[in-house]
Amino acid sequence: MHAFSCRFGKRLQWLCCLAALCLVCLVMGWSLPADAANRISPQLEQQILQVMREHPEVIVESVQKYQQKQQAQIQQAQQTFVRQMKTNPQEVIGQSPTIGSSELKVLLVEFSDFQCPYCAQVHETLKQFMAKHKDEVTLIYKHFPLTPIHTQAMPAATAAWAAQQQGKFWEYQDALFTHQKQLGESLYSDIAKNLNLDLEKFQRERLLADTAIDKDRQLAQRLGLSGTPFFVMNGETLSGALQLSDMENALSHFQSF
Repeated sequence: MHAFSCRFGKRLQWLCCLAALCLVCLVMGWSLPADAANRISPQLEQQILQVMREHPEVIVESVQKYQQKQQAQIQQAQQTFVRQMKTNPQEVIGQSPTIGSSELKVLLVEFSDFQCPYCAQVHETLKQFMAKHKDEVTLIYKHFPLTPIHTQAMPAATAAWAAQQQGKFWEYQDALFTHQKQLGESLYSDIAKNLNLDLEKFQRERLLADTAIDKDRQLAQRLGLSGTPFFVMNGETLSGALQLSDMENALSHFQSF
């Protein structure tokens, strides 16, 4: 980009940068802020389009460099996360709910969305896996509600987080996945009643859940996750509606080292 700017001058450099930004936003599915979009005059818009037509190689190069930078950041974040799993498991766990072994030798981190049908499907597989390996594997749940496509993902997550504050996360989680087709405020209250939760405390805690859930979601985004379910087992990543054999193979691979 520096060589290009020297060749074409500051005005054209600026236009190319703006054009590249617009194209990056298009490629990544983003939108410019409303005030920024309003400041682009029709004349400037035409200049940007002209630059994109006359110098497509520069725009493509800019997008490629941006994507490479993003991928490098994701890889670095993943490497850091894997190191933490091995050297400081408590930092990985944080305030997240856990189940299984207390020895923290084999960590299985789950990123999940309560409205995702694949998460509900793999939930049953996870229960089988953890029933068999509860003395050697520690399952850690991280919230990753896909709010753009699942309108009940965040409300369900806040309800589960509130149940966690009363020591009932795993029971509440199981009920949410079991009755996934009925997600809604009525279900959240009914589950809380069935688990004998303090309902007033439950509703208060739901209002405080966003910060913790956003922390999990930001971690998922740093790791480059784009969907659910997603798992990390001591450095090995797994995604999608896994079969029990997939988890067994991943555990065997870890145990072989």
